[in-house]
Amino acid sequence: DKIFSVPDFVGDACKAIASRVRGAVAGHSFDEFHKHSAKLIRTAIFGLDEKGKIRNRFIFSQNKLVITNIDIQSVEPVDSRTRDALQKSVQLAIEITTKSQEAEARHEAERREQEAKGRLERQKIEDEAEAEKARTNLLKLQAESAAVESTGQATAEAKARADSAQIEAEAKVDQSRLSSEAEKIKAAAELAQLKARQESEIKHQKLLNELEISRARDLAAIESSKFKRIVDTIGSTTLKDIAAAGPEMQLQLLKGLGLKSFMITDGNSPVNLFNTAGGLIGANVGQ
Repeated sequence: DKIFSVPDFVGDACKAIASRVRGAVAGHSFDEFHKHSAKLIRTAIFGLDEKGKIRNRFIFSQNKLVITNIDIQSVEPVDSRTRDALQKSVQLAIEITTKSQEAEARHEAERREQEAKGRLERQKIEDEAEAEKARTNLLKLQAESAAVESTGQATAEAKARADSAQIEAEAKVDQSRLSSEAEKIKAAAELAQLKARQESEIKHQKLLNELEISRARDLAAIESSKFKRIVDTIGSTTLKDIAAAGPEMQLQLLKGLGLKSFMITDGNSPVNLFNTAGGLIGANVGQ
């Protein structure tokens, strides 16, 4: 029965939770809260134990009400301009990251293709050298066979021709070997040059991407700060005048201040922050 000793225990629990969440949000930057919103909200509601871990319950001592878990369905700014700017910033960051990964993959594929071409060309040169060696051995065997069959002058002529062919073949082998080494050096130099150029392009692209992300984040922060300055500039006196004025006067004041809508409340008329913002946004969309 003690839980019902507080008349509006659900409303009191909502106000207590909302107060803790507002306090937690006020102590962090927008970018930090956007990245770790779920953890920050749970920490604000349940608190941390001695080991720095989030507790698993929130107890109301007045009526022994215990909250053991919360379901965070969504976290988004109430101001439509700030929300649109944030969405554009996130989409732009995703697009930039995707393009950077595509460019890096394309450069890697080109590098592998160049390496494959270099290996193929080197293998071709080595095969030609081996073929030339085989032809040299064939000529040598043919010369020896002719020397055995012939006698006298024929033997001398055959041997002379064989020696000449052997010298010519050895010269071709040396030429092929030197050409192979030259092609290896050339391929290695081209590969090193291509790798250095690709690394430079990737580094340059990454710097450009970081600048774009920083620019988008700064624009979102400027939009949020601009709306806060407008609200601070209005002041409590102007808000009271708007609340006390009639509908036509409120419309004129809002147009003069550059506002489309507003809401004023106090501690005597609490607002459910979990549902009111969604209802207002839905109502504006329907109108």
